[in-house]
Amino acid sequence: MAEKGYTAENIKVLEGLEGVRKRPAMYIGGTDKQGLHHLVYELLDNSVDEALAGYCSNIHVILHKDGSCSVDDDGRGIPVDIHPTYKIPAVEVALTKLHAGGKFDKDSYKVSGGLHGVGVSCVNALSEKLSIRIKREGKVYEQEYSRGVSTTKLKVVGKVPEKETGTFVKFFPDPQIFSALEFDYKILQTRFREVAFLNAGLKIFLKDEIRDKEEEFHAEGGVMDFVKWLNKSKEVLHPKPVYFKKEVDNTSIEVGIQYNSGYQENIFGFVNTINTVEGGTHVSGLKTALTRVVNDYVKKKNLLKGDETLMGEDVREGLTAIVSIKIPEPQFEGQTKSKLGNSEVKGYVDSSVTLFLSEFFEENPTVAKLIIQKVLDSAKARLAAKKAKDLVRRKNAFSLGGLPGKLADCSSKKTEESELYLVEGDSAGGSAKQARDKETQAILGLKGKILNVEKASPARALSSEEIANMITAIGTGVGENFEMSRLRYNKIIIMTDADVDGEHIKTLLLTFFFRFMPKLIEEGHVYVAMPPLYRIRKKTDHYVYSDEELKKEIGGAENSNITRFKGLGEMDSTQLWETTMNPKTRKIKRIYIEDAVEADQVFSMLMGDDVQGRKDFIAENAHEAALDI
Repeated sequence: MAEKGYTAENIKVLEGLEGVRKRPAMYIGGTDKQGLHHLVYELLDNSVDEALAGYCSNIHVILHKDGSCSVDDDGRGIPVDIHPTYKIPAVEVALTKLHAGGKFDKDSYKVSGGLHGVGVSCVNALSEKLSIRIKREGKVYEQEYSRGVSTTKLKVVGKVPEKETGTFVKFFPDPQIFSALEFDYKILQTRFREVAFLNAGLKIFLKDEIRDKEEEFHAEGGVMDFVKWLNKSKEVLHPKPVYFKKEVDNTSIEVGIQYNSGYQENIFGFVNTINTVEGGTHVSGLKTALTRVVNDYVKKKNLLKGDETLMGEDVREGLTAIVSIKIPEPQFEGQTKSKLGNSEVKGYVDSSVTLFLSEFFEENPTVAKLIIQKVLDSAKARLAAKKAKDLVRRKNAFSLGGLPGKLADCSSKKTEESELYLVEGDSAGGSAKQARDKETQAILGLKGKILNVEKASPARALSSEEIANMITAIGTGVGENFEMSRLRYNKIIIMTDADVDGEHIKTLLLTFFFRFMPKLIEEGHVYVAMPPLYRIRKKTDHYVYSDEELKKEIGGAENSNITRFKGLGEMDSTQLWETTMNPKTRKIKRIYIEDAVEADQVFSMLMGDDVQGRKDFIAENAHEAALDI
């Protein structure tokens, strides 16, 4: 039964719906595939907020054959009584006023992911058609909308038992707004899995009627299960994650930590189930505490010489951790909620982790010993790497201002107009140097396949000559020393052959950027060049970039005037400029990280030691691959 305290009076209004359809990107991040799925997240967040408040156990999401999506929960149901100020049903206020909802009333929701209160009204404004059905106080209510405006009155359409409550929303994304209208099962699958892990016991059901797929997401172990899942393709040092949950001043803190034998650091922060991809004060608190506790422990046990101190990077090598906090009034930096700003949270997390982890190490000496040994090995490798890097710097013939000799730099010193092409092979590098615009385009030639950083320690990776050259040329540094302000080129463009070897080199480079310079990808500086696959000789040369495009171009005509490019080196400098490097005519693809958790899984599995996982992935995704026979 709906709780008596949650009524129309709890729906607070800040402003109307104007502007959402004019500037949708301000509210949902864009009108592409990312924005389309954001609509589903907004509705899911509303249902999850009901779960956080203790009133919802099951959420059903269906991708319908007619192109719509529905979200159905067993929460309290949006209030339907008349709003005291607007004199219309409260549900209509929530659906037609931008900043309206229970999120602004502290008595309705102690904790909420849908902080801005734009959720359901935003979805309504950007839907060609939306219908809502509410079960509350023994009745079923229904109302329909189009592009943010009600097309029917709220009416009672049936009866249910008094205890049966919930909200059902079905919407058709507006083709006038979105460039993509087809929902992607995998994108939703990733988000729903995270939400289930972060809300132990909550059940989320996803059904795709078009592809005839369905799945249930449910994790009784919550964050502990999440950490295990993240490490499923890795060799762990201790089978059971270190886990604790604590309440500090109305803030719930949940932390799961597990070390693996690899070299990558993976810390994922969540606030009210929202993935804060840029971290924030909760992640800073965890890092600070971890470094302090480990340093205190090794000093107490006399495991370090003299006044030596372990660095944060030593402590976090091979670490997989989740820090999930639930807080009444989170302060996010920016509309996209990607970074937490609450200053008090750093102290809460820091002190909680310090206290718990110190006790854990004392009470679990076997696990502590495994972790500490890993950290000490990492510190030794770091010092060895520093010596190796210094040696590489001395051995390399550096040219202008300490830049690598293999870099053909551009003359412009303006970062915003400069581009760096990473090119594999001497012949392709030579063509690129002749083809480029010397004013704005720099070329860095790479010798063969770079080191697979997924399987190498940071020490070994950073002492690799090819990787050292890239880091020096780009200018930002890596890891904790990364500084975006030192970036020398606005676009870093990976240019490889359109064959199997070229794809492998591209993947190795993307793995390097994801592990050592993820911010370059997040802020849109990493691109992949799209060289043509074929040249068609007509009156003038015509280039095509895919087999599908070729079929359209030639139809049933003779193939004799078609050249298949196997590598960049087969093109002369003029052709390379016209097809791949001229900003006015080229095609380049920007690299995105849609979800850091999913990206970590894919890179670990594709480039790591999990052979069976890699086979399963290839089998599942083979239909999407282009064969080059």
